[in-house]
Amino acid sequence: MSKSILEFPPIFRTRKNHGLEHATIHVLAKKYPNVSLAGISSPKGFAIIGNVPTEDVAEAAIEALKRLRAGETELAQHPNCGTNYVISGIFAGFGAWLGMVGVGKGFGKKTRRLPIMILLATIALILTRRVGPMVQKEITTSGDPGEMELVRVETSLQTNLKIHYIVTKG
Repeated sequence: MSKSILEFPPIFRTRKNHGLEHATIHVLAKKYPNVSLAGISSPKGFAIIGNVPTEDVAEAAIEALKRLRAGETELAQHPNCGTNYVISGIFAGFGAWLGMVGVGKGFGKKTRRLPIMILLATIALILTRRVGPMVQKEITTSGDPGEMELVRVETSLQTNLKIHYIVTKG
């Protein structure tokens, strides 16, 4: 029997790092509620983008890992995850495309379809509000860090913006 693609090691590790990235952002957001934070994950770790002290990022990652291990798996999902936006964009784009099916040529014909395109895209956005978080939970993140360990935190400054790289293993 074949394994799921989600068990392929680079994907599996990225999902775990993505979950820990979200959990770390949740912890940091409590301490820095007015600071914009973003993240990106890979098989080797994740990056937190935001002007916060490196020491606080390291402490937040340690706390997040402990909390995930303690069963707070909901920390692995985040309402501002790119997954939510991608899923909504796919469905909204499909709705807009559907509104143009069979319209034919001509600017006037296409313009008359604009209201239906907007309506279908809006309906798609409303209906997918729950789909993005579901996709996060089942596909793009994991709330189970398993044997993951934090190796180190490195920081670089890019045009007055701090990028904190959290390297993981396991």
